[in-house]
Amino acid sequence: MDNEIGSLLASWQRSLRARNLAPKTIKTYLEAAGQLVDYVTAAGVHDVAEIERHHIEEFIAEQVETRSAATASVRFRALQQLFTWCLNEEELEANPMANMRPPLVPERPVPVLSEDKARALLKACTGSGFVPRRDTAIVRLFLDTGMRLSEVTKLRVDEVDLDDDVAIVTGKGRRPRTCPFGSRTAQALDRYLRTRSRHPHAQLPALWLGANGRAAMTDNGIAQMIRKRGREAGIEGLHPHMLRHTFAHAWLAEGGNEGDLMRLAGWKSRQMLSRYGASAADQRAREAHRHHGLGDRL
Repeated sequence: MDNEIGSLLASWQRSLRARNLAPKTIKTYLEAAGQLVDYVTAAGVHDVAEIERHHIEEFIAEQVETRSAATASVRFRALQQLFTWCLNEEELEANPMANMRPPLVPERPVPVLSEDKARALLKACTGSGFVPRRDTAIVRLFLDTGMRLSEVTKLRVDEVDLDDDVAIVTGKGRRPRTCPFGSRTAQALDRYLRTRSRHPHAQLPALWLGANGRAAMTDNGIAQMIRKRGREAGIEGLHPHMLRHTFAHAWLAEGGNEGDLMRLAGWKSRQMLSRYGASAADQRAREAHRHHGLGDRL
């Protein structure tokens, strides 16, 4: 039996593809495995059966020290998948990660935008030309739906329904979901689409087109636009994920149902709800106290 690590990774990759996992997930898994291989090879280990628990613990510890606890946690969970596969394929008699616990990831709430800052961001996009209308539509869609960056980027023209005010996106795990939006977002999208119809690449299926006649926008292009508009609005360090957190915070602050939020945001785990809800949980608790606290009623 050939237990040489490098050849096993090629087989594992084929297995991941056969499971129809998202390309991004496969890439993440293989990056973690490749880094572990480099680490243990430097220690003179070339056979998967020679990898012991201490090798993995030392690798994860190095990730925590040189990268971050969050990155180490991602690597840990990817390696869990690798060694489970090795065990199932009878390449190992025992799983070296059995009973190992992932690294503790300290909670670092992402800041959210106040309504004043959200208005300033939209004001920074004001204008009647192609770019202002496009940027306004993108920002409103982020704030009104809580879509992920990749979901916004991949939207096609035929996935936006301005009659029912919904967009159909494909989220993590290739799960489709419906994202409703309000009338102002619908108006912004309508204005953009009318201007888009005169773009040199108007025939492309991609919803978001570049400035100066360039074709479809990328994740990086939209993220750069958000940062630029943020700076113009006096918001340093703005990124698309902050807009997703702002959507979740606003929903919960207005008393929105948590189950509805999970469905709208595309979360299967309540752990994600807790993580996003933590962004401004203290602020919501203070507001709730002003309304429900006992002291002022005595």
